[in-house]
Amino acid sequence: MKKRGFFVRGVEKLNNSYENSLERRDPIYLEKIHSSENSEKGRAFERGGIDVYFLIIVLALCIFGTVMVYSASAYTAEIETGDSLYYVKRHIIFIVAAVSIGTVFVIFAKPWFWRFFSMGAYAASVVLLLAVLVVGSEGNGAQRWIEIGPITIQPSEIAKMAIVMFLALIMSKFEHKIELSQRFGGHFRYGVLYPGLSIAVICGLVMLEKHLSGLIIIGLLGLTVMLIGGTDKKWMAMICGAGVVAVAVVLLFSDYAQERVMTWLFLENADPEGAAWQTWQGLYAIGSGGVFGVGLGNSRQKYGYVSEPQNDFIFTIVCEELGLIGAILVLALFLLLLWRGYRIASRAPDKFTSLVAYGLTTKIVLQTILNIAVVTNSMPNTGISLPFFSSGGTALVLQIFEMCIVLSISRYSTVKK
Repeated sequence: MKKRGFFVRGVEKLNNSYENSLERRDPIYLEKIHSSENSEKGRAFERGGIDVYFLIIVLALCIFGTVMVYSASAYTAEIETGDSLYYVKRHIIFIVAAVSIGTVFVIFAKPWFWRFFSMGAYAASVVLLLAVLVVGSEGNGAQRWIEIGPITIQPSEIAKMAIVMFLALIMSKFEHKIELSQRFGGHFRYGVLYPGLSIAVICGLVMLEKHLSGLIIIGLLGLTVMLIGGTDKKWMAMICGAGVVAVAVVLLFSDYAQERVMTWLFLENADPEGAAWQTWQGLYAIGSGGVFGVGLGNSRQKYGYVSEPQNDFIFTIVCEELGLIGAILVLALFLLLLWRGYRIASRAPDKFTSLVAYGLTTKIVLQTILNIAVVTNSMPNTGISLPFFSSGGTALVLQIFEMCIVLSISRYSTVKK
């Protein structure tokens, strides 16, 4: 027994020495925690558990979303597949898969790992966006999906995450050069040209897919990371102008996008049984919910009126069944996610992880805003899913994985002494 105890203690000692050696080589311990002297003063580095509040918010969104997927999809699933649980089972499978994979990274990934991951994610998104133009499947006038057996991948969803992380890498790597006053050797080259080209490559490929909503979201996310990262506001204004031109070009050459915009602008003149069908039915669902709703599971619009109610228009079913109270609850959860995600970003160990946390949190909230704007006819119907609520797929898996990245970052934080 004594020998066994001695052996176990020896193994533990070697293991601890190995872990300490790895930590000393970890670049995160060799870098300044935030570049600003004011932010460094009175702050200490801390490693510990995940942000529990953020985790609870994400779990609440997943559970709420799963309940609504079942309520919204039961009838459609029964008609299409003969199994009323088809969509909710699929949704749960994607959640479990994403959580299982993401948990590994939350536990083991250190801040420096996400730098290498960002480069791989960007390269993979470019390759997949090129591949979808060649072998992608087409639907609703657009070519956006790659089918691999029973799995369907939407590369533009990967590109949303990749652009945030890759730009965070650029803006943090060249942080001091971006602060230089000279235009071409400093700020312009590193704060505008490099990140701008990175965005342009992704947006150009998404534009070829005729994916207007993806183009808008990726462009806005890129601008957000650049702005937080330190790009001068005058250059930001010029880039925004270029983005508007790019969207205009898509509208000019895409009959599909033009139809959506004209339906939005002149909804009362559009065919209520054609192009305007889904929008009108969604508005009817929202209006009929009132303050308290018709009751969970009692939606009438999901019975063949709102097209695919478990997907992009699921918020209209939430409003119909749970009323204004349910809608406010959804918005409150996403606002809490925004608050907690930004808090994690503000306490992140370095600029890169801070920008990643800011960017990925903004991605979820931005997509929520755009989805609600679409279903309330505040903007053209562009096929934007509601995070954690729309029926599972590439988007759901990536949204959960992105939140796992933020949770991973939350384990390494700076706190006031």
